[in-house]
Amino acid sequence: MATKIVTADNMQAQISELLLLISKGDDIIIEKDNKPFAKLTAISGFGKKRVPGLNRGEIRVSEDFDEPLPDEFWLGKK
Repeated sequence: MATKIVTADNMQAQISELLLLISKGDDIIIEKDNKPFAKLTAISGFGKKRVPGLNRGEIRVSEDFDEPLPDEFWLGKK
């Protein structure tokens, strides 16, 4: 994963290239007045497919999961 630095002035001319780099996992730093101004990065997990049944047997729901919580919980007491 690499980082590319572009200026805010010439960013629009390079947007297609920048989006391609982001899709490959690179980060883009946008500079304004020779100072870092913003960072473009891909959303984590983008494009990952969920796998049904991957954690089968790993998650357990208690029998009383829908019972009201005790007053001590709401009052901050142990």
